Amino acid sequence: MSTSDLRPKFWETTPMSEMTQPEWEALCDGCGKCCLLKLEDEDTAEVEYTNIACKLLNTDTCRCTDYPNRKAKVPDCVIVDMAALERISYWMPRTCAYRLLAEGKPLEPWHPLVSGDPTSVHKAGISLAGRMVPEDHVHENDLEDYIVEGLE
Repeated sequence: MSTSDLRPKFWETTPMSEMTQPEWEALCDGCGKCCLLKLEDEDTAEVEYTNIACKLLNTDTCRCTDYPNRKAKVPDCVIVDMAALERISYWMPRTCAYRLLAEGKPLEPWHPLVSGDPTSVHKAGISLAGRMVPEDHVHENDLEDYIVEGLE
């Protein structure tokens, strides 16, 4: 998708529920944080992030390697849409465009839509490119060993 397919500053003028699919998809900054495995305490609903990437996430580019088929290949993959956003925003990163806009906040200056640079999220050190462990390299009993602070 080209940014020329998007209305100028649509994120400032268009309610999320009225965005086109290309606009909605363009909100993703490509940080990779939502594709990390998270551990949620069943009693308190507290969420802890790991640095373990979903098996479909390219750990260098922070992009899904099979985006169109991700739900079929990873059944617990969460498709971010307006309905899901209300349910999942509490575990989405505080810097996530979907969460920010849902909370009535502006996008960060490093967001590619604001900066005009598709690599600005990486240059700003926000993305986890090169700092994640692929899911298939971690035994399920060792997940707690990969909990990291400060990713939310």
